[in-house]
Amino acid sequence: MTPARPLSLVTGASSGIGAAFARQLAARGHDLVVTARRTERLQELATELHATHSTTVTVLPCDLAEPAAVVDLCRSMEQRALQVDWLINNAGYGVPGRFDANDWSVHADFLRVLLTAPTELAWRLLPGMRQRGYGRIINVASLAGHVPAPAGHTLYAASKAYLIKFSQALALENSACGVHVSALCPGFTWSEFHDVTGTRAKMDKLPGYMWLTSDEVVREGIAAVERADAVHIPGRINRFIKTALQLMPDRLALRLSARQGTRYRDTETH
Repeated sequence: MTPARPLSLVTGASSGIGAAFARQLAARGHDLVVTARRTERLQELATELHATHSTTVTVLPCDLAEPAAVVDLCRSMEQRALQVDWLINNAGYGVPGRFDANDWSVHADFLRVLLTAPTELAWRLLPGMRQRGYGRIINVASLAGHVPAPAGHTLYAASKAYLIKFSQALALENSACGVHVSALCPGFTWSEFHDVTGTRAKMDKLPGYMWLTSDEVVREGIAAVERADAVHIPGRINRFIKTALQLMPDRLALRLSARQGTRYRDTETH
């Protein structure tokens, strides 16, 4: 049964797709737990959503790269008697440059944020959803998880491919329990992502029709998980790209990725 005011946990809620999820879920009558590293931004978002929608927003800053972050986050929610109905695994970033040009500690942090944290959050929160007979989990993956991996963001596409397969399995395992699981796979999205990775100048060379706004991505993602779509790619152009590349022989698709990747990514170092 759908609760009167579902509680949604949004990771990476301080900007971009995460903030858009918080705003749209608040508009739908959800209360929220928001987490990210930037406390001030989370507080500003909480103030905005309470003023606009009378939303109860619990701010729990954390760095998901810390090994104990998920345990600490779940303990904080348990101490406040907060039961999560919607889990939005959104936190993420990219590590530009050649794989061996970065220290292992950089990759280890990335893997904890992009793989370990969303997996552990699902594992810890899913039993309560199953027991209550209602839940929604959206794992924010990427179109990159469907197409040949480019040089220069070595672990990014691999991590997103994992989230897609993870979501498909969870969706099948929980389809009879009232719990819907969906991998949301946006393509190029207007956000701070490319500013953080230092690729904004290169990415701005892409034509405008390749881009979606965070609001568009989130709107499609919410509709998809409500339909129980295990995987959803927002935007017609992105669905076309996925289909076209999957129809190509692997060798040809990889060549195309190699040729196009250098135009938009740093394949050497930071």
